[in-house]
Amino acid sequence: MTDGTIPTTPLTAGGPEVGVQGLGCMGMSFAYGPSDAGQSRATLERALELGVTLYDTADAYGAGENERFLSPFFKAHRDEVVIATKFALSIPPGEPTRRVIRNDPPYIREAVEASLRRLDVDVIDLYYMHRRDVNVPIEESVGVMAELVREGKVKHLGLSEVTADELRAAQAVHPIAAVQSEWSLFSRDIEAYVVPAARELGVSLVPYSPLGRGFLTGSFTDADQDLSADDFRRQQPRFTGDNAAANAALLDPVRTIAEAHGASAGQIALAWVQQQASVHGLPVIPIPGTRKPGRVEENAAATRIVLTEDELSLLEPIAAKVAGDRYADMTFTSAGRE
Repeated sequence: MTDGTIPTTPLTAGGPEVGVQGLGCMGMSFAYGPSDAGQSRATLERALELGVTLYDTADAYGAGENERFLSPFFKAHRDEVVIATKFALSIPPGEPTRRVIRNDPPYIREAVEASLRRLDVDVIDLYYMHRRDVNVPIEESVGVMAELVREGKVKHLGLSEVTADELRAAQAVHPIAAVQSEWSLFSRDIEAYVVPAARELGVSLVPYSPLGRGFLTGSFTDADQDLSADDFRRQQPRFTGDNAAANAALLDPVRTIAEAHGASAGQIALAWVQQQASVHGLPVIPIPGTRKPGRVEENAAATRIVLTEDELSLLEPIAAKVAGDRYADMTFTSAGRE
């Protein structure tokens, strides 16, 4: 660690060292309304300067457009970055807004070849199963993913939104480097089973939406009123109507702690996630998403904030009081299977 850069942690035993904070790149071309390509490119470069080395995308983000957008940056810095992408959300022909979960072996092979082409790389560093199709045995899906490792197309395997039992079943087939699930002051269900299983198996946790999709930063208070018509967050129950009003009221202790640290609310929320590594005894590498260089600087600075036991206690009750589900359709997550 040098002055101004973030610390590192092993992604997995024997795997690459990565910055303790990654970068979620989805919003650069998908889901969160209009974006500025120039600003997004500057954000990628600034993140790397700050020691952020794990960059997260997926084939479903903009129907492959996000992978294409990131390709020039990855090629320019191939030896400095760890590329994470995902498969499983298939887009049916003629239905661009629909996603169908697929984990079958032929689809996995088709998906990895398409991602390699769009990214224009020879190998993907971390390849995730984005969502779980319960109609396909996870051993079968991970078996094919393991073949991709042996063939040199993928270096490490990851899973997203899986249960503890699914993680154990997958690990019995091939080592899993990371589990990606939502984890924040507003979303803590994985702490019951998935986090202990990951610790037991030596698997890293990669929290997505560690800032509650921006809600924990105070950047918006009601998605319907504050965000553009094409913003994905307007479809999420927590961020609209009475739920949004109730959840905004939960942020008072976050702001109080932020004032004591001379920090932003977002930095405190992110510092809380980062600190779960020591709380739970495993590598935790959150991937906050942003499209602005100034925001990535703010996020990186959160790695230097250490919350006291009293501050952690003030934040502890928040998740249990959150109104509304993470998604309108929670079958899209692991919550109903745990």
